[in-house]
Amino acid sequence: MAQQHYTGSCQCGAIAFQADADLDHAITCNCSRCRRLGAVLVVVPAPAFVLTRDGPITEYMFGHHSISHRFCPTCGIQPYALGEQDGRPIVAINCNCLDGVDARALDSQAVDGASF
Repeated sequence: MAQQHYTGSCQCGAIAFQADADLDHAITCNCSRCRRLGAVLVVVPAPAFVLTRDGPITEYMFGHHSISHRFCPTCGIQPYALGEQDGRPIVAINCNCLDGVDARALDSQAVDGASF
C-alpha cells in the first residue's frame, strides 16, 4: 500500500483531519497509554496532516512529556498525537479514526514504547 490521502475524526466529529499516510508502516505500541487505548498508529511528517475541524481539544502528556496526546473532551477519542522524530515535528495518527480503514486488519509492527 503506497501513500494515500485519508480523512478521519473523533467519534463525535468535533475534531476532523486529512492526512497523507502509508498504512504499510502502521505500528502498535505497548506503552501504558497506547496499550489501554488499543491504538494502531501511523506516523507522518507534520506537513502531511491538516486539521479540518479543530473543535475543543484536550492534551495529555505523561512520562517524558515528549508526546502531546490530543483527544476530544466530548467523546473521549484520541485521533492523533504530536511529537518529534529526529528533530522534525511528526503526527502519530490513530488509524482507528481513519474513515474506511479497518485498523485491526493492518499488518502493523509492534513497538516497545514501554521501555522508553
